[in-house]
Amino acid sequence: MSYVHRFLISLALACAAAHAAVGPYAEGVDARAAITQAQAQARQAKLPLLVVFGANWCGDCKVLDLAMTQGTSAALMARDFRVVKVDVGRFDRNVDIAAGFEVPLKKGIPAVAMLSAEGQLLYATRAGELADARRMGDAGIHDFFQRTLANHRPKAP
Repeated sequence: MSYVHRFLISLALACAAAHAAVGPYAEGVDARAAITQAQAQARQAKLPLLVVFGANWCGDCKVLDLAMTQGTSAALMARDFRVVKVDVGRFDRNVDIAAGFEVPLKKGIPAVAMLSAEGQLLYATRAGELADARRMGDAGIHDFFQRTLANHRPKAP
């Protein structure tokens, strides 16, 4: 195999690896800053903030993201929430942030915390409620968020 062929194969593999690493959870982002910015947007819109904890290697996290951005839940998310996604890596990133929102990541990911527009914790998945998003499917995920919003809707001032 010539040098050019080896180079092209190496380049193709590098591109494929880089593409595979891309996912719904931005790795290396300052999660605290992202949450602060999203909370300001939620406050301005007078909507609850949904903090979604997950990882790009997690199949259930990818299913949840698809449901929230393209599936049945997409309209609900756009209308009734502001959303920020937090990468937990292999449970070695932003674990302290999840714990601060009373989200026990050991129960599984994806996991969420719902905050009022003012930043008060309204709800957290404490029993791995979304950790089996693949089995829940699009309709089950939508029902979960619809129920959660109905049961934990912030009270008007």
